[in-house]
Amino acid sequence: MKRFWTDVTVAQADGGFRVALDGRALRTPRGAPQVVPTRALADALAAEWRAQGEVVDPRRLLLRDLTDLALDVVVADRADAVARLVPYGDTDTLCYRADPDDPLYRRQLALWEPVLAAAERRLGVRFERTSGVLHRPQPPATLARLRERVEGESAFTLAALLTMAPLTASLTTALAALEPDADIPALFAAANCEEDWQAEQWGWDGDAEHHRAARLAVFTAAARFARLAQNQAT
Repeated sequence: MKRFWTDVTVAQADGGFRVALDGRALRTPRGAPQVVPTRALADALAAEWRAQGEVVDPRRLLLRDLTDLALDVVVADRADAVARLVPYGDTDTLCYRADPDDPLYRRQLALWEPVLAAAERRLGVRFERTSGVLHRPQPPATLARLRERVEGESAFTLAALLTMAPLTASLTTALAALEPDADIPALFAAANCEEDWQAEQWGWDGDAEHHRAARLAVFTAAARFARLAQNQAT
């Protein structure tokens, strides 16, 4: 699709702020007014549209897509969004380690344990760790606390979590990315350590590197989206 607008503006709207292209206010795919809660997020959305070239590249409208997810999917059914997130805590990849005599285990311990331990401190819960891939259920109290935690988030933060948790197969990593001092590339690298480990042993190929970079870009955009929606610095 060719670029069809010249001017991108931001204005206050009922409930927040809204971007307009040549004076036409944007709507979501389902027709809802694309109103976001903060000026910071609206300005970032506007910047995405201004950065487009003569041919529109949807891959560079990540914040737009996250906004649509929040308004068209999460707002429509918050309970479903929460129900989709909690299982990523029950099967959190950070809890499934290699055998202790495997060199990969030491890498996992170094990268995963600080993230998991920090989540336990913040949430006041305990996560079960195990070696292997067989499912080991998390304590009911832990899952209940995770549900309580995500239920308290806004639709925009839930949209970010719905994007980040599948990318890392980890709810604890996604929640850690919401922290104001989070190191986003380091968090993604930690969750991705098994793939990175294999690449170190056997070498990266172009497709794998491209796929990793694309996933990191989406993860980074989702973390930024959540912060902008909460008026946090980026």
